[in-house]
Amino acid sequence: MTDRPMTTTDAGIPAPSDEFSLSVGPNGPLLMQDHYVIQKMAQFNRERVPERVVHAKGGGAHGILQITEDVSQFTKADLFQKGKETDLFLRFSTVAGELGSADTARDPRGFAIKFYTEEGNYDIVGNNTPIFFIRDPSKFSDFIHSQKRRADTHLRDNNMQWDFWTLSPESAHQVTFLMTDRGTPKSWRHMHGFGSHTFLWYNAAGEKFWVKYHFKTDQGIENFTAAEAGALVAQDADHHIRDLHTAIKNGDHPSWTVNVQIMPFEAAADYRFNPFDLTKVWPHSDYPEITIGKFTLNRNPENYFAEVEQAGFEPANLVPGIGPSPDKMLQGRLFSYPDAHRYRIGTNYLQLPVNAPKSPVHSYNKDGSMRFSNSSDPVYAPNSVGGPAADPSIFAGESYQVAGEIIRSAYVKHAEDDDFVQPRALWENVLSDTDRAHLVSNIVGHASAPEVTGDMRKRVVDYWTNVHKDLGQGVAQGLGLA
Repeated sequence: MTDRPMTTTDAGIPAPSDEFSLSVGPNGPLLMQDHYVIQKMAQFNRERVPERVVHAKGGGAHGILQITEDVSQFTKADLFQKGKETDLFLRFSTVAGELGSADTARDPRGFAIKFYTEEGNYDIVGNNTPIFFIRDPSKFSDFIHSQKRRADTHLRDNNMQWDFWTLSPESAHQVTFLMTDRGTPKSWRHMHGFGSHTFLWYNAAGEKFWVKYHFKTDQGIENFTAAEAGALVAQDADHHIRDLHTAIKNGDHPSWTVNVQIMPFEAAADYRFNPFDLTKVWPHSDYPEITIGKFTLNRNPENYFAEVEQAGFEPANLVPGIGPSPDKMLQGRLFSYPDAHRYRIGTNYLQLPVNAPKSPVHSYNKDGSMRFSNSSDPVYAPNSVGGPAADPSIFAGESYQVAGEIIRSAYVKHAEDDDFVQPRALWENVLSDTDRAHLVSNIVGHASAPEVTGDMRKRVVDYWTNVHKDLGQGVAQGLGLA
């Protein structure tokens, strides 16, 4: 027992865990009865009025998805059938900065897509990286707090960031991406996008598969160096917004090739990495990417506030043929995102034009602030007077067996699960000599901020030494700790 105070709920009740959500077994889905995690997420969603708590600075455009390959053996989702064309809206963003911040700052980029399908809206809420900093939603609000502003000075604090990262070794893969030049993309048009999470696909016969989405820029990857990105912060804080709008206005419509990785349902149980861990990728040597189509952005918003600021994306928008996986971060986001929209843009945000589905809506939800399209009677189910009726058979195939004691636990490790093995592979097998040199200099620059303490700098060196000894030595030399 230490002399540190005990974490409590906002009601003063001892908190059950600082790190782990309540799940069915170590690898199973999360439970709504975990009131503490729900309280943390709901409170976190209400911290800012009215801009987004995260991903506040961004821009977007309308476009179209075109499917060119037959993947009906994997999913019955209508939007992914060969020859299908589906309207979409895509919002790009930075994660940590406020609405008025520079959009060229070092940060992951949000990559959120709303598909207006004939079966309702389907949202993929991803980033420009295939992984994330953490793997359990219980830590999400704490992570974002560490990247935002201090409570006392209201200043960003690099020491606070490194404090969280070095105490959360699962962050190493994402922080490695962030500290390369991919942390400062030249434009939104010149970066890849990823669904990041693992999702469930099921076909018309009910056969199940696990899937990851990859959106590969057809413009090619282009990045700024740290110096170039820093210069643009002063020159044009809206560089990425301006670039996208100008390109589309001039008829230079950016496009992305849509690829997927497909894993057989049964293969997940003993795969060498936990396939549902958001800090891990599936190596392409195991599951190569399969091209299924392309999407193109071809129309700018007519009103930024109405279409970009009021756009609400939610991973819980899943059409028949697609379901969630036991990814704990995804499970938390199924609740957190729509809850944030109800708070930020209103209970009836789905009636706003940018969010409204283009398919018919037959819902028993009624009333609430700013509602203008109400259901007629009957407004309850079940009923005997001709109201809409659900058809569970449409989602046949999304269910699967889970078993386990209700516990708070980290994932059970698979054969090669380790927090540093994949960032080490990134250093050894992916980055060029120039990329490695820039990674070291970017880390050293960030950890050299005056607020980063001497003890913290030693922890930063240890953190990167765990990734690779050469990387650790480079950082140590740059920080004068060799």
